Amino acid sequence: MRLSKEQIHIIQEDARSIFGEGVKVRLFGSRLDNTQRGGDIDLLVECYEPIRDRLKKTLALTARLQMELGDQPIDVLVIDPTTELKQIHKIALKTGVAL
Repeated sequence: MRLSKEQIHIIQEDARSIFGEGVKVRLFGSRLDNTQRGGDIDLLVECYEPIRDRLKKTLALTARLQMELGDQPIDVLVIDPTTELKQIHKIALKTGVAL
């Protein structure tokens, strides 16, 4: 996994502050491969209760992470019990690693 302990801590704390304490965050995609370089940070945020203002909160998390982790590509997917899972969600759930 190509994230530092500090980066993981920032991601976890920011996700909790925006989506609530019961949130689970997974890293998926190229940042899981230690042999690669670069690549965006792909995150799946799992919420166990329906989320109000999902888009607003997703954008807020993305913006906050870009400010705190540096201006780099960050993709955030958010799911809750009402989400109709698309293929990308299924891949993230299957291959993602919990932070």
